[in-house]
Amino acid sequence: MSRTAICIVDQQRYEMVDGMQLIELEPQLRAAVEQDFPRAHDHSFICSEHLVHYRLAKMDKMIAADYRENDKVNKHLSKILAKNSYQVVDAHEELEESLTFGQRIADGVAQFGGSWAFIISFVAVMLAWMIINVIPIFTHHFDPYPFILLNLFLSMVAAIQAPLIMMSQNRAAEYDRLEARNDFRVNAKSEEEIRVLHSKVDHLIQQDEPNMLEIQKMQTEMLGEIQAQVNELRRLQPKRKRNQQ
Repeated sequence: MSRTAICIVDQQRYEMVDGMQLIELEPQLRAAVEQDFPRAHDHSFICSEHLVHYRLAKMDKMIAADYRENDKVNKHLSKILAKNSYQVVDAHEELEESLTFGQRIADGVAQFGGSWAFIISFVAVMLAWMIINVIPIFTHHFDPYPFILLNLFLSMVAAIQAPLIMMSQNRAAEYDRLEARNDFRVNAKSEEEIRVLHSKVDHLIQQDEPNMLEIQKMQTEMLGEIQAQVNELRRLQPKRKRNQQ
């Protein structure tokens, strides 16, 4: 003779195979039942029909919590992507557009002064200067040895060239500062995006995946209970036929 019990929800009598006792339920599911029925105890019985509703409610709660967390992360990421404060600046183009005439001259002097063309031409001019004033090619030497006028010209060239080169170096330093500031903005933006993506991945790994496994476990338990009920019905069917005969 099969055992029966009264369901704590609808107070109807069911066979034991058609439900479970609270002691057999997992803690969260049992807590949900006990919240609705405070007088329930370990051996209180709940039928499969009402147990399914509690399980579905738990699944819905878990899925809703995951959706809320994912929506929160997505909104945060969308907010970061929509920010325009990090706009990338072309440092070279910005500096080129702000160049004055004097700065262009300084850049040209610095570029020419640091080339082999300047070195070769400068050496050639000095050699020509010294040859003209040493070898008796011309009757008059305008700057005889020790080439005082040449030393004066060299000093003047150095005095003029040095500030121009420093002006060009200051512009190069300004370019580096602008590039560094631009890189900092881009890196800060990228770091913030990566941090949000990490939080999203962590949420998927630490919460969404366990919740999916929990839902699959509950579905497996429900299928197992249905199979047990089907087996019980198959077992009782021959007895019922014999009793009818």
